[in-house]
Amino acid sequence: MQPIFVGDVQGCAEELEEILGRARARFGERFEALFVGDLVNRGPESLRALELAFDLVEKGRARYVLGNHELGLLLAGLGLRPLRSIDTAVEILDSPDASFWMEWLRRRPLVAEGILGERPYVMVHAAAHPDWSLPELVARARGVEARLAAPSLDLALHFLAADPREDPERDLLERLVHCRSIPGAGRWSREEPSRPDEAWHAVWTRRGHRYGVVYGHWAMQGLHVAPGLRGLDTGCVHHGRGRTGYLTAWLPDLRRADPFQIPDEGFWKVQARRRYFIEASDEP
Repeated sequence: MQPIFVGDVQGCAEELEEILGRARARFGERFEALFVGDLVNRGPESLRALELAFDLVEKGRARYVLGNHELGLLLAGLGLRPLRSIDTAVEILDSPDASFWMEWLRRRPLVAEGILGERPYVMVHAAAHPDWSLPELVARARGVEARLAAPSLDLALHFLAADPREDPERDLLERLVHCRSIPGAGRWSREEPSRPDEAWHAVWTRRGHRYGVVYGHWAMQGLHVAPGLRGLDTGCVHHGRGRTGYLTAWLPDLRRADPFQIPDEGFWKVQARRRYFIEASDEP
């Protein structure tokens, strides 16, 4: 099975359908789609993008980790934050199946692990904790996932409403879907790093980890190809924001012992069909 990692879709379902169509034309049914999160919001067809992923996940042909926009959708759907003008994923909340989607989403993982060639890897939406080994990262994420997917919705609501400054697992949830920089020991930030060496992946690289990380979230950074790292958010939904947006997929070369080596030409890029960005919606 050829793994195909797909960057942030954010409701750009037409571009996602092109990626999946290209995959079927080349591999038939012998591929696995791996979505780095943020399938929904800001783009025009969040529900359609979610349905495409759901179909593959339920067939055992895809994996999907939660991103910050899925978390935002859950918070809005559960009444923990108001909808904003840029929240186009409201179509999911307005659908007859809204409660089904809320339940399905809160049971998605925050990290997915595996092996490419001989190299273990983890897929996470925004960032891996730079000080943690892969087993520790996975174990801690599973603890957060268990609280998010609690059998009682009241327990999940209590967890999501918790103050991240007082609940380490609630803070970890935010880190996994929002982190971009590590400005100091014990601190993380969703903001762009003030210096290159404060980028979360720069700190992670200095730790000398042997596992790879596939992630999304950082549209302004663009495609990030470095040893052990593949950052796939190329801003499809930001097309027209002074840039050309793409939906990017990474097809690791399984003939390599370490597919995370560089150079690497295993990328598909689908240009955004049209301008999606609305100037009045320039919110983080």
